[in-house]
Amino acid sequence: MDAQREKAVVSRDGTVVIVLAAGSGKRFAGDATTQRATDARHKLAQPFGASTVLGTTIDCALASHLPVIVVTTAELQPEATQRVAARDLVLLPAADGESAAAPLGMGYSIAAGVAARPNARGWLVLPGDMPLVRSQTLVALARELPKHAIVYAQHQGRRGHPVGFAAELYSELATLSGDEGARRLLGRYPAQALECGDAGVVFDIDTRADLEAARALHRAQAEAA
Repeated sequence: MDAQREKAVVSRDGTVVIVLAAGSGKRFAGDATTQRATDARHKLAQPFGASTVLGTTIDCALASHLPVIVVTTAELQPEATQRVAARDLVLLPAADGESAAAPLGMGYSIAAGVAARPNARGWLVLPGDMPLVRSQTLVALARELPKHAIVYAQHQGRRGHPVGFAAELYSELATLSGDEGARRLLGRYPAQALECGDAGVVFDIDTRADLEAARALHRAQAEAA
Protein backbone atom coordinates (compact mmCIF):
# COMPACT_ATOMS: atom_id res chain seq x y z
CA MET A 1 0.00 0.00 0.00
CA ASP A 2 1.46 3.38 -0.95
CA ALA A 3 1.89 6.15 1.63
CA GLN A 4 -1.06 8.29 0.46
CA ARG A 5 -3.51 5.39 0.40
CA GLU A 6 -2.23 4.19 3.78
CA LYS A 7 -2.80 7.67 5.24
CA ALA A 8 -6.34 7.75 3.87
CA VAL A 9 -7.21 4.35 5.38
CA VAL A 10 -5.99 5.44 8.80
CA SER A 11 -7.93 8.72 8.62
CA ARG A 12 -11.19 6.90 7.82
CA ASP A 13 -11.06 4.44 10.69
CA GLY A 14 -12.55 6.92 13.16
CA THR A 15 -10.05 6.30 15.96
CA VAL A 16 -9.47 9.46 18.02
CA VAL A 17 -6.27 10.29 19.88
CA ILE A 18 -6.97 11.76 23.33
CA VAL A 19 -3.99 13.73 24.63
CA LEU A 20 -4.22 13.98 28.42
CA ALA A 21 -2.86 17.27 29.74
CA ALA A 22 -4.98 18.11 32.79
CA GLY A 23 -2.82 16.70 35.61
CA SER A 24 -1.23 18.91 38.25
CA GLY A 25 2.31 17.57 37.75
CA LYS A 26 2.86 17.67 41.52
CA ARG A 27 5.73 15.20 41.51
CA PHE A 28 7.65 17.30 39.01
CA ALA A 29 6.84 20.56 40.80
CA GLY A 30 7.95 19.09 44.12
CA ASP A 31 11.23 17.71 42.78
CA ALA A 32 13.72 20.07 44.44
CA THR A 33 16.88 18.20 43.44
CA THR A 34 17.50 20.29 40.34
CA GLN A 35 14.77 22.88 40.69
CA ARG A 36 15.62 26.47 39.84
CA ALA A 37 13.73 29.33 41.40
CA THR A 38 13.17 30.78 37.93
CA ASP A 39 11.71 27.56 36.50
CA ALA A 40 8.30 27.10 38.08
CA ARG A 41 6.46 26.20 34.90
CA HIS A 42 4.26 23.11 34.68
CA LYS A 43 6.19 20.10 33.43
CA LEU A 44 4.17 20.07 30.20
CA ALA A 45 5.15 23.69 29.52
CA GLN A 46 8.86 22.96 29.90
CA PRO A 47 11.00 23.57 26.79
CA PHE A 48 11.54 20.45 24.71
CA GLY A 49 13.38 20.57 21.41
CA ALA A 50 11.94 23.41 19.36
CA SER A 51 8.71 23.36 21.35
CA THR A 52 7.50 22.23 24.79
CA VAL A 53 6.77 18.82 26.27
CA LEU A 54 3.05 19.14 25.53
CA GLY A 55 3.60 20.79 22.16
CA THR A 56 5.86 17.95 21.04
CA THR A 57 3.35 15.34 22.22
CA ILE A 58 0.50 17.04 20.37
CA ASP A 59 2.65 17.36 17.24
CA CYS A 60 3.26 13.61 17.36
CA ALA A 61 -0.47 12.95 17.58
CA LEU A 62 -1.24 15.32 14.70
CA ALA A 63 1.48 13.72 12.55
CA SER A 64 -0.43 10.43 12.75
CA HIS A 65 -3.26 12.06 10.72
CA LEU A 66 -5.77 10.68 13.20
CA PRO A 67 -8.34 13.01 14.78
CA VAL A 68 -6.91 14.55 17.95
CA ILE A 69 -8.57 15.98 21.04
CA VAL A 70 -6.67 17.57 23.93
CA VAL A 71 -7.99 17.46 27.50
CA THR A 72 -6.32 20.19 29.53
CA THR A 73 -6.71 23.07 32.00
CA ALA A 74 -6.61 26.85 31.69
CA GLU A 75 -2.94 26.88 32.70
CA LEU A 76 -1.94 24.86 29.64
CA GLN A 77 -4.64 26.05 27.26
CA PRO A 78 -2.25 28.41 25.38
CA GLU A 79 0.06 25.46 24.63
CA ALA A 80 -2.82 23.45 23.20
CA THR A 81 -4.55 26.20 21.21
CA GLN A 82 -1.40 26.83 19.22
CA ARG A 83 -1.96 23.44 17.62
CA VAL A 84 -5.61 22.39 17.81
CA ALA A 85 -8.88 24.19 17.15
CA ALA A 86 -11.19 25.19 20.01
CA ARG A 87 -13.58 22.40 19.04
CA ASP A 88 -10.79 19.88 19.67
CA LEU A 89 -10.06 21.16 23.17
CA VAL A 90 -11.74 19.99 26.38
CA LEU A 91 -11.06 22.38 29.24
CA LEU A 92 -11.26 20.99 32.78
CA PRO A 93 -10.91 22.65 36.18
CA ALA A 94 -7.42 22.43 37.65
CA ALA A 95 -6.87 18.98 39.17
CA ASP A 96 -6.39 20.46 42.61
CA GLY A 97 -8.67 23.45 42.18
CA GLU A 98 -11.48 24.28 44.58
CA SER A 99 -13.90 24.63 41.65
CA ALA A 100 -13.66 20.97 40.68
CA ALA A 101 -17.23 19.64 40.57
CA ALA A 102 -16.22 15.97 40.55
CA PRO A 103 -13.22 13.85 41.51
CA LEU A 104 -10.50 14.60 39.00
CA GLY A 105 -7.54 12.59 37.82
CA MET A 106 -6.55 10.57 34.79
CA GLY A 107 -9.84 8.67 34.83
CA TYR A 108 -11.84 11.88 34.78
CA SER A 109 -9.74 13.23 31.91
CA ILE A 110 -10.21 10.05 29.87
CA ALA A 111 -13.96 10.19 30.48
CA ALA A 112 -14.11 13.83 29.36
CA GLY A 113 -12.17 13.09 26.17
CA VAL A 114 -14.27 10.05 25.29
CA ALA A 115 -17.53 11.89 26.00
CA ALA A 116 -16.41 14.69 23.69
CA ARG A 117 -16.11 12.21 20.80
CA PRO A 118 -18.83 9.63 21.57
CA ASN A 119 -19.20 8.46 17.96
CA ALA A 120 -15.57 7.47 17.46
CA ARG A 121 -14.76 3.89 16.53
CA GLY A 122 -12.19 3.88 19.29
CA TRP A 123 -9.85 6.05 21.33
CA LEU A 124 -6.08 6.07 21.83
CA VAL A 125 -5.11 7.53 25.20
CA LEU A 126 -1.79 9.40 25.08
CA PRO A 127 -0.49 11.15 28.21
CA GLY A 128 0.84 14.63 27.47
CA ASP A 129 4.11 13.92 29.27
CA MET A 130 5.25 11.36 26.70
CA PRO A 131 6.84 13.50 23.94
CA LEU A 132 9.06 10.69 22.64
CA VAL A 133 6.20 8.52 21.35
CA ARG A 134 6.35 8.24 17.55
CA SER A 135 3.39 9.00 15.32
CA GLN A 136 3.92 5.63 13.58
CA THR A 137 3.11 3.92 16.87
CA LEU A 138 -0.28 5.64 16.99
CA VAL A 139 -0.97 4.55 13.43
CA ALA A 140 -0.06 0.94 14.23
CA LEU A 141 -2.32 0.90 17.30
CA ALA A 142 -5.20 2.40 15.31
CA ARG A 143 -4.89 -0.40 12.76
CA GLU A 144 -4.84 -3.06 15.47
CA LEU A 145 -7.72 -1.70 17.55
CA PRO A 146 -10.62 -3.01 15.40
CA LYS A 147 -9.49 -6.55 16.28
CA HIS A 148 -9.49 -6.09 20.07
CA ALA A 149 -11.38 -4.41 22.91
CA ILE A 150 -8.12 -3.01 24.26
CA VAL A 151 -4.67 -2.75 22.68
CA TYR A 152 -1.59 -1.16 24.20
CA ALA A 153 1.93 -0.31 23.08
CA GLN A 154 4.73 -2.42 24.47
CA HIS A 155 8.52 -2.06 24.19
CA GLN A 156 10.83 -4.97 24.97
CA GLY A 157 8.09 -6.61 27.00
CA ARG A 158 7.29 -3.47 29.03
CA ARG A 159 3.72 -2.22 28.90
CA GLY A 160 3.37 1.44 28.02
CA HIS A 161 1.19 4.06 26.34
CA PRO A 162 -0.72 4.82 24.20
CA VAL A 163 -3.55 2.48 25.16
CA GLY A 164 -6.40 1.97 22.70
CA PHE A 165 -10.02 1.26 23.65
CA ALA A 166 -12.72 0.07 21.26
CA ALA A 167 -16.10 1.79 20.95
CA GLU A 168 -17.82 -1.08 22.79
CA LEU A 169 -16.25 0.22 26.02
CA TYR A 170 -17.76 3.70 25.70
CA SER A 171 -20.17 3.43 28.64
CA GLU A 172 -17.44 2.37 31.05
CA LEU A 173 -14.88 4.84 29.76
CA ALA A 174 -17.31 7.76 29.99
CA THR A 175 -17.91 7.12 33.71
CA LEU A 176 -14.27 6.85 34.82
CA SER A 177 -12.97 9.11 37.58
CA GLY A 178 -10.07 9.40 39.98
CA ASP A 179 -6.39 8.66 39.53
CA GLU A 180 -6.58 5.01 38.51
CA GLY A 181 -7.39 5.90 34.94
CA ALA A 182 -8.64 2.92 32.96
CA ARG A 183 -6.69 0.36 35.00
CA ARG A 184 -9.79 -1.54 36.07
CA LEU A 185 -10.82 -1.98 32.44
CA LEU A 186 -7.41 -3.46 31.66
CA GLY A 187 -8.06 -5.98 34.41
CA ARG A 188 -11.59 -6.77 33.27
CA TYR A 189 -11.17 -7.15 29.50
CA PRO A 190 -8.62 -9.00 27.36
CA ALA A 191 -5.88 -6.57 26.35
CA GLN A 192 -3.61 -7.13 23.37
CA ALA A 193 0.01 -5.98 23.49
CA LEU A 194 1.52 -4.43 20.37
CA GLU A 195 5.30 -4.87 20.58
CA CYS A 196 7.08 -1.98 18.89
CA GLY A 197 10.57 -0.57 18.53
CA ASP A 198 9.46 2.76 19.99
CA ALA A 199 11.16 3.28 23.37
CA GLY A 200 9.06 6.42 23.82
CA VAL A 201 6.04 4.32 24.79
CA VAL A 202 7.62 3.56 28.17
CA PHE A 203 9.22 6.97 28.78
CA ASP A 204 7.11 9.49 30.67
CA ILE A 205 8.30 12.64 32.40
CA ASP A 206 7.60 12.68 36.14
CA THR A 207 10.74 14.38 37.47
CA ARG A 208 13.30 16.91 36.32
CA ALA A 209 15.79 14.10 35.87
CA ASP A 210 13.28 12.43 33.53
CA LEU A 211 13.02 15.68 31.58
CA GLU A 212 16.77 15.97 31.12
CA ALA A 213 17.02 12.32 30.04
CA ALA A 214 14.16 12.78 27.56
CA ARG A 215 15.80 15.90 26.12
CA ALA A 216 19.08 14.03 25.65
CA LEU A 217 17.35 11.14 23.90
CA HIS A 218 15.37 13.55 21.73
CA ARG A 219 18.57 15.31 20.66
CA ALA A 220 20.24 11.99 19.88
CA GLN A 221 17.27 10.90 17.77
CA ALA A 222 17.29 14.21 15.88
CA GLU A 223 21.02 13.92 15.18
CA ALA A 224 20.63 10.34 13.96
CA ALA A 225 17.75 11.20 11.61
